Amino acid sequence: MQTYRKARHDAPAGFFDTEAAGLRWLAVDGGPRVARVLDVGPGHLDLERLVPGSATPSAARTFGRSLAALHDAGAPAFGTLPSGATEGFFGPLDDPLEMVAGSWSDWPSYYAEARLRPVLAQGRRRGAFDDDDDAAFDRVCERLPRLAGPAEPPARLHGDLWSGNVLWTTADGADETDEADEAALIDPAAHGGHRETDLAMLAMFGAPHLEEILAAYADAHPLAPGWRERVRLHQLYPLAVHAVLFGGGYISSTRRLLAELGGDLSSS
Repeated sequence: MQTYRKARHDAPAGFFDTEAAGLRWLAVDGGPRVARVLDVGPGHLDLERLVPGSATPSAARTFGRSLAALHDAGAPAFGTLPSGATEGFFGPLDDPLEMVAGSWSDWPSYYAEARLRPVLAQGRRRGAFDDDDDAAFDRVCERLPRLAGPAEPPARLHGDLWSGNVLWTTADGADETDEADEAALIDPAAHGGHRETDLAMLAMFGAPHLEEILAAYADAHPLAPGWRERVRLHQLYPLAVHAVLFGGGYISSTRRLLAELGGDLSSS
């Protein structure tokens, strides 16, 4: 088996252990293919090298169904990390942000306390956000119980499921007569969360055949009414992370989304 090595000699403590634990946790019966962990150490992670394939409509539908199975595998609570993960991280290898872990019984409380308020604090430290942003984040956090939709149990999330972390590969053992293409997951920020978060991340930068994925997902596990109106809510945290890491237009985009979601509390 060919090996792909991710390495950073000065990686934050626990970074690669957490990624390896996440990949193992995501490998569930009926779920998507997940890159296999071959070896892990403080400064490296060795994975199987995946053979590139094609993002076909058939592979997209299979991925949608298998993603629903992954989410349905569940998690102990909102905010919990996989067994063996020592810290939570979100972002690129060269500058990952700390991702708060813990145990929350409901998604609005978790999203406010483990995602939105921490990313605001990270942005204040790096100069991306200011006092006005404090107030805007507060308004959204206050509205979360009304914005969140019907309560759901915690799902088993990939956690950073933008299209670049879904590799379209050739299935193990496939030949030219088979449906040879499938999706494989890499680079997770795995945790217990809301299943709509992974779907919103797929939409954030445009996954191939997204509507095929979503339709097959909904056939396997129907989504709660109004889920499309909540996509932007679930995209707020990763958008704010981009504002913290990269600045520029991501800051203005985050502020527009905060204003959109914050609304007028006196009339809501």
